[in-house]
Amino acid sequence: MPQQPTPDRPSSRNSVLSNVLGGFGLIAGATYPVRAIATFIHNPKLRPYVSIPIAVNVVVGIALYVGLLLPGLNGIDATIARVGTYLEAFVARLPAWLGFLNAIDNLLGWGLRLVLVGLLLVAIGLLLVQFGAILGAPWYGQLSEQLELLRNGKLPIAEPMTLKTIARDIWRALMFEIKKLVFAAGFALILLLFNGVPLIGTIAASVGGIAIAATIVCLDFLDAPLERRRLRFRRKLGIVFGHLPASGSFALVCLVMISIPMLNLLAVPVCVAAGTLFFCDRVWPKFGEEVRE
Repeated sequence: MPQQPTPDRPSSRNSVLSNVLGGFGLIAGATYPVRAIATFIHNPKLRPYVSIPIAVNVVVGIALYVGLLLPGLNGIDATIARVGTYLEAFVARLPAWLGFLNAIDNLLGWGLRLVLVGLLLVAIGLLLVQFGAILGAPWYGQLSEQLELLRNGKLPIAEPMTLKTIARDIWRALMFEIKKLVFAAGFALILLLFNGVPLIGTIAASVGGIAIAATIVCLDFLDAPLERRRLRFRRKLGIVFGHLPASGSFALVCLVMISIPMLNLLAVPVCVAAGTLFFCDRVWPKFGEEVRE
C-alpha cells in the first residue's frame, strides 16, 4: 500500500493564482482537471492509485468501442442515407429554380452526421464513466481520500467496516445510480416535449441534453468526498447547482474529456481527482460543518 502523502502546502505564487482564479468561478472550475494532473506530477505517491484504474478503463473502453462505436457509426450512416433519400425526393418535386436546395441538403446531411456522431461519443463516454467507476471504485475511493488528506490534512471519521455498513454502502450506491437515472429521464421527457417546437425546441433540447449529461458527470466526479459524508442525493444536487458557474465549467470540461476516444481512458481518474480538489477548495470551506465530519 502506498504511503500517505503529507498535507499540501502550496507556494505563495500558487496561493495567489488560486485566489485570483477563485474570483472567476467560470474559469476556475474549468482548471481543476489541469490542477489534478499537476498534483499527480508533484506527488508521485498518488500515482499507484491511478495506474490500476487506467488499466481497467482500457479493457472497458475496448469492449465499449468494439461493441457500440462501430455498430453506432453504421447506424448513423444508414440514418443519413434514409434522410438523404427522402430530401432528394422532396427537392426533385420542387420547381427547377429551387435546385440550389440540393446543396443545402448536403450541408444538412453533414451537420446531422456531426451531431449524431457527437451524441454517440458522449453516450459511450458516459457508459465508460459508469462501468469504469464501478470496477475501479476501490482505487478511486482511496485516491480521493489521499487527495483530501493532502489538501485538508484530515478526513471524516470512518465507521467500522461491518456487514451492516457494507450492505448500507451497496444500497446507497445502487440508489444513487437509480436516482441519477430518474433525474435524467425526467428532464429528458421535458426536453422531448420541447423538441416538438420548430427550431427553438430543437436548440433547447440539444442544450438541455448537454446540461443533463454535464450534471450527471459532475455528480459522479464529486461523489467520492460527498458520499464520505453520507449526503442525500438532493443535497448533492444542491451542491452542484449551488456552485455554478464553477461546477458547470468543471462538468463541461470533464464531459468533453470523457467523450474523446482514447483520451477518455485516462480522463476518468483525472476527473475523479479533479472533483475531490474542487470539493476541498470550494465546497468544504463554504458549507462548513454540514459537509464535515
